[in-house]
This record gives sequence, structure tokens and C-alpha cells, in this order.
Amino acid sequence: MPERLQAIRGMHDVLPEQAPIWQHLEDHARAVVEGYGYREMRTPLLEPVELFKRSIGEVTDIVEKEMYAFEDRGGDRLALRPEGTASCVRAALEHGLLEQPQRIWYRGPMFRRERPQRGRYRQFHQIGVEAFGLAGPDIDLEIIVMTRRLWQALGLTDLRLELNSLGDAGERARYRADLVNHLRAHETALDDDSRRRLETNPLRVLDSKNPDLAAVIAAAPSLLDYLGEASRTHFDALCAGLDDIGIGYRINPRLVRGLDYYNRTVFEWITDALGAQGTVCAGGRYDGLVAQLGGRETPAVGFALGTERLLDLIDTSAITTGPDAYLVALGERAAAAAPGLAERLRDAVPGLRLLTHCGGGSFKRQFKKADKSGARLALILGDDEAAAGTVSCKPLRGGGGEQRTLSFDAAVAVLRETCNAR
Repeated sequence: MPERLQAIRGMHDVLPEQAPIWQHLEDHARAVVEGYGYREMRTPLLEPVELFKRSIGEVTDIVEKEMYAFEDRGGDRLALRPEGTASCVRAALEHGLLEQPQRIWYRGPMFRRERPQRGRYRQFHQIGVEAFGLAGPDIDLEIIVMTRRLWQALGLTDLRLELNSLGDAGERARYRADLVNHLRAHETALDDDSRRRLETNPLRVLDSKNPDLAAVIAAAPSLLDYLGEASRTHFDALCAGLDDIGIGYRINPRLVRGLDYYNRTVFEWITDALGAQGTVCAGGRYDGLVAQLGGRETPAVGFALGTERLLDLIDTSAITTGPDAYLVALGERAAAAAPGLAERLRDAVPGLRLLTHCGGGSFKRQFKKADKSGARLALILGDDEAAAGTVSCKPLRGGGGEQRTLSFDAAVAVLRETCNAR
């Protein structure tokens, strides 16, 4: 027999019993972001390599080591998108969307060739928002408040918010020079990765998870001490807004994020429940990126959340993954009537998940499949019920119950109640 093929390492199938949990998260995310006026944008998985070199930065780990880049048959250099913001900016510029403020959101797979581990995959999924053309701290506040509302909708309580400000380009340049001097004074204590970053992106040394560097990083100067009046006013207003709304946070002067395009506000929502991969949502301002990609100076801010990491935190016990009902047909007349009855029930109960038995078989066999399907109800249609225009209903979950023969309207009422309780 031919050798069976398997999924690529670090890229996973979402099986039918898992899909409802993904839908649960995606449905809540859509409801929350659209409640704030954000509209969905869908961009291609493939983009020009140059898009990510110019936006993320050529000396970042993503572009240097992780991005899936290749030359196609026509000689074009292409990449599987490693993140969503650059694609959204490219699309907004290409289609002339930035003549006025825009609030958009996206979802979908991203790709990075990393060492697979829990919470870090080679194909992973993100849900993100981007707001263009709004410069004040009020929009920074809005997107953070929006994430908090999503955590509430999902029943998540163990997430904490960390904030920092990276200032503007000049402030960050002055800080970078002093940080490099500090790190060079302790260069013998740095690991190989930090020495490499010292030459290319020294702020990322602050993000090192190596415990041996904790003392060096703790003694480093704080970027907050380099903020000018405008950057400080912006950051203070954001913190005051969070205080007014009652969202707790911790100011973390070592929070820098891994992409070159950030400025001023950066933030992360973090959990201790996922080990090393504890950041489930991160974002901030990137006021220079639109101009960097060929547009006019346009303020912008956004975030992306990791779908797989959030799924690991969600309580799935109450999420229904099976159908609402399974229709069993016994007898020739019933088998002929079952498809029409199923369609009438679907018409009468919008959103009904009704699985109709196909392939015939004994009552015992059909009922066994009904139970195995995970359905909450079995609908039983025999020749007598088909002649009388009725159907029998037998609860399969939630403590069971007596089998009842119902009129069509009564069956519709039971199915509506079942859907509402889902």
C-alpha cells in the first residue's frame, strides 16, 4: 500500500469535534469587535517578501530565521505571511482606504518556521484589529478595553495587562545608545543570542527569557525616563483612562515587543497558565508604518491575539459539539417522509443542527448511531407517525426522560428550546 502522508510538523488539523470550540472563540471575537464598529478585512496568505522586510525589519528573528520565503516559477520572491498588520496596511494603501479613519479586524493563519512546542506552532492563527488615522490615547484605550470585554465574554479571569511606552523615534534612539553602552559594559555576561541582538536590535535583549541575564536587564536604564513631553502625556492619559474604567495593569519598562514598527504604546495580556508561551494578546502603536510602506504619515494602533493559546484557556465543558437532534426513520413510509420532515423542521427552527440517519438499518442500529452522534435528542419517525403527521422525541442527554409523541408544532417548540439552551 502507498505510504500514508502526515501533516507537516508544527501544522495541525482542526478535527470536527474541535471545530465548535474554534467557532465559539471566533463568534465571540466577531461580536465584540464589530460591537465597536470594526469591519472585517481578509488578505492573501502570500505576500511579497519585501513587504515584511520593510515593515517587520530585516534584522528581526522573524525575517532572518522564521519566515517561509521562496521564489515562485515566475521569479517573484514571495512569503507566507508571518503576521497580519503589514498585510492590512498594504491592502489599505492599495485600495485607497486611508483617506479617512478606518477600524478593521482580521483573522486567519500565519506562518513561522519555529521549533514547535505548546502555544508555538509553524502554522498558527490570529485574530487582530487595526485602527488607522486616529492619533490620540483614546483609541489606544479603546482597543485595550475591547480585549478586556472579550476576556469577559469568554469567561477568562486569569489574564493580566502589562504596558509600556517606546516613545518616538528620537527618544528611542537616545535610549538605544545608552542601552548599548550598558550592555557592552556587561557583554561577558550576555548569551550568544543577546550578543547578536546587541549588534542588530538591542532593545530585544530586554525581552530575553534567560534567567542568567535578569540582573543585567534589571540594571539597564528605563525607556520611560527618555520620554519627551508629548509621549509622556500620551502614556499618562492612557493610564488615567484605564484607571477610570477600572482595568488593572502593570507598567513594565522592559516590554519592547519584537517588531520594528512599534512606537509609543505597547501592551501585552499575559497568563501564567501556559508556561513559557504566556502572552495571549499583544499590540501597540505603529504610527510610522504606513509611510514606511509608501503612504502618507498615518497614526495607527492595533493588536493580535493568539487563537491556539486562548483555546487552551477556555473552559470547553459547556460548548456543545454535537447536533441538537438525530432523526431516526423506521419503515418504508417513514424513510420516504423523513427528508421532507427534516427540511420542514430546519425551516421552522433557524440554526437547528439536525442530523438525519442515512443508510437504513434496524431500530437498534439507528438508535445506537443517534446516541454516538452526541445529539441531545432523538427524533423517531415510524410509519404510524408518518401517517399521523407526528414524531416521537426521546432525550439522550441531561438526565434523559420519557419518550413522547409530539405534533409537528410541539416538536418545533422542543427543538427551539434545545437550540436556545445550547
